[in-house]
Amino acid sequence: MIQTIVSTDLPVDEKWQIRKNVLTGGTGKKRICIVTGTHGDELEGQYVCYRLNRMVAEHPEWLDGTLEIYPALNPLGIDSITRGIPGFDLDMNRIFPGAEEGTMAESLVHRLMLDLQGADMVIDIHSSNIFLREIPQVRINVNTADRLVPYAQWLRMDFIWVHEAATVLESTLAHSLNSLGTPVLVVEMGVGMRINHGYCERLVDGILHLMYQMGMWRELPDLSRSPQESIVSGIGGVEFVNAEASGVFLTENRNNELVEQGEEIGCIVSPLTGETLQRVTAPARGLMFTLRAYPVVYEGSLLARIYKM
Repeated sequence: MIQTIVSTDLPVDEKWQIRKNVLTGGTGKKRICIVTGTHGDELEGQYVCYRLNRMVAEHPEWLDGTLEIYPALNPLGIDSITRGIPGFDLDMNRIFPGAEEGTMAESLVHRLMLDLQGADMVIDIHSSNIFLREIPQVRINVNTADRLVPYAQWLRMDFIWVHEAATVLESTLAHSLNSLGTPVLVVEMGVGMRINHGYCERLVDGILHLMYQMGMWRELPDLSRSPQESIVSGIGGVEFVNAEASGVFLTENRNNELVEQGEEIGCIVSPLTGETLQRVTAPARGLMFTLRAYPVVYEGSLLARIYKM
C-alpha cells in the first residue's frame, strides 16, 4: 500500500512528496524500514527497493511482519541529479532531527523521523559520491557498535567500519534515530550516479537474511554471492591516503584488494609537463575498501582508505 508521509507545495505547481510502500504479511509484529534517496546522486538504493518490492510481490507468503520501503527521501534531488535539496543548497542528511516549527526542510525531516521512529530496524542505503568507489560496507558509530554489529553481520557485506564519533554525524538520520532507540544500519557501496547490479543483489540477499534472522522472512535467501562473514574494523584501524599534489590520479588497482605496506597503488601525473608528481603507496598492509573513482585530484583529495590488517 502506497502512503504519502510528507507533501508540501512548491512553486510552479510542484510538490515535495515523500512516499513509502507498506508491505505486510503473516501475523508478525516486527517492522523493518528501508530508506534511501537522501542524496539525489546516489542511485544504488533505487535498484534495491525495486528488487525488494519484486521479491515480496512474487513470494508474499514468505513475509511475516511489515516491510516499509522509502525509495526517495529527496525526490527533487533524484529528479534533477542533485546531491542536496535543489534550490535550498542543503545536504538533507545534515539537518536531522529537524523541527516541527522550523524551516520547510526541517519540518519535513521532523515528520519523517516521527514516521520511522519505533521500527525494529532501519536500513539507510547510500552510494558513494562521484569521486570515490566503495566496497559494500556497513558504517556504525562506536557508541552503538555493541548493539548494532550483530545485526550488521547478518547483512553479509564485505566490511563493517566501526568509526569514532564526529560532530557532523550528529545531524544525520542514523544518529538521530539511534539516539532515540530506533536501530539504524548505514550501508555504503558503489559510486555516485551509477548502479552496480552485483552489489545491489548482494544487499538484497543480505536484507532478506537479516529479516530471516529476525523472524520476518520465512525462506533462507541464497548467500552464495556473499562472504561467510564480514570483516569488522577496530577503532583507529583505518588509514587515509591523500593526494600530495594536484593532477590526474592513475591507477590499475581495484578496491576490495589486500595491499602490502609500501605497495604502489597509483600515481599522480601532470598532463602539462609529463611529470609524475606523486607515486602513491599504501601506508600499511590491509584491505583497500575505498578507492578514488574520479581521476582529477587536488592536494589533499582523498585517494583511498585502507583497513590495517
